[in-house]
Amino acid sequence: MKTAFDELLLTASAPGFEQRMQRLRREHSMSEFLKDRAELADTVRQIVSEVGRRGDAAVAEYTERFDRIRLSPKEFRIPQDALAAAHAQLDATLLETLRKAIANIRRYQSEIFIGNKNTHPGIRYLPLKRVGVCIPGASAPLPSTVMMTAIPAQVAGVRDIVVVSPPRWQGGIHPVILGLCYELGIAEVYRLGGAQAVAALAWGTETIGKVDKIVGPGHDVVQLAKKEVFGLVDMDSFAGPSDVLIVANAQANPAWVAADMLSQAEHDPGAGIVVTDSLKFARAVLAELEQQAPRLDRAEAAARCLKAYSGIVVCETMDAVIAWANDFAAEHLQVQCGSASRAVAEKLINAGAIFIGPFTPVAVGDYWAGPSHTLPTRQTSKYFSAVTSNDFIKSSSIIEYSHTELAAAAEDIIRLATVEGLDAHAKSVKKRLE
Repeated sequence: MKTAFDELLLTASAPGFEQRMQRLRREHSMSEFLKDRAELADTVRQIVSEVGRRGDAAVAEYTERFDRIRLSPKEFRIPQDALAAAHAQLDATLLETLRKAIANIRRYQSEIFIGNKNTHPGIRYLPLKRVGVCIPGASAPLPSTVMMTAIPAQVAGVRDIVVVSPPRWQGGIHPVILGLCYELGIAEVYRLGGAQAVAALAWGTETIGKVDKIVGPGHDVVQLAKKEVFGLVDMDSFAGPSDVLIVANAQANPAWVAADMLSQAEHDPGAGIVVTDSLKFARAVLAELEQQAPRLDRAEAAARCLKAYSGIVVCETMDAVIAWANDFAAEHLQVQCGSASRAVAEKLINAGAIFIGPFTPVAVGDYWAGPSHTLPTRQTSKYFSAVTSNDFIKSSSIIEYSHTELAAAAEDIIRLATVEGLDAHAKSVKKRLE
């Protein structure tokens, strides 16, 4: 029986399989993204430059142009009493849930933190002093993103955390976000978004202090702006739009896999991709998508993203499935292979986060388990990693030689300096031993 999503199916035996596979990979690759965004990148570069030259005035102009709200520089920052008032209005049950999630994230990030565990005398770890966090201005609040970016920084010992978010909720920021910032002790919150907010954090303006690093997900403009200011500040990775790749075999539950595809597609943009060695299973997933998609609150958006960015790939063997998944380098990688799930997961090497087994949907990582959900996208998990507490420290090498140690190494050091033609380097050693 045909479904509305039959076009998602890509089978190894079908004509044009390899071409369709390549197209699916290209749609999610960083190289294709950058090739197709040259004009947008030029616009972002201009915004960043203007904010660098003109500070608050440029930030205000671009905020009025893109967010359609006129703000004076003194109105950029959300007052402390507004944060406190938002916190006081938080639903008690929601606040309890937020506190449980905060505890989970803080515990995990503390357990993996290396900054206070080093015992080698040749290196010192220190926290960054000031970090900027970008929170998308979605139609609904995203408190999870505040927790998943700010708490790792707090665990690392970052003193000043600055939150920026577009003024998309009644000319400001959603009160759930403001209340959560107050709960976390974050006092510096600006109702600014887009490239102008990133640039303000990177350069510093008359009213906004420069930061050392900018993290957080966002749309193309925000990610390109982070790329543009890299070097003025550090950045995490390209974080957005969202994707999930589900590695599954015939033991997986097709209803659950379809639900997981839809959970990413509803981000709009977002992608849900399945790769399996079972054609029967793949067709069962299609049937489930047909049943589940129309019942979603965001049914139209989810269906559009499935057809535009998603797919169900059927390979001939599980080895081919694993190879395809490793090449794709997903943001979220789910392994739903029944009793073989953990063994398959051991062979998967490229992913922002790996979710093993049928009872570990992406939502567990998005909200609860402790690892950050700010993850590398567009196949950049081959070289970028999830945000962790260890991203908010820097290291300095510590070198201390005695006279005896320098004398023992002097001949070799002088020889290397001489080979490089650096006479003064060699003499800086010789003079200490005369």
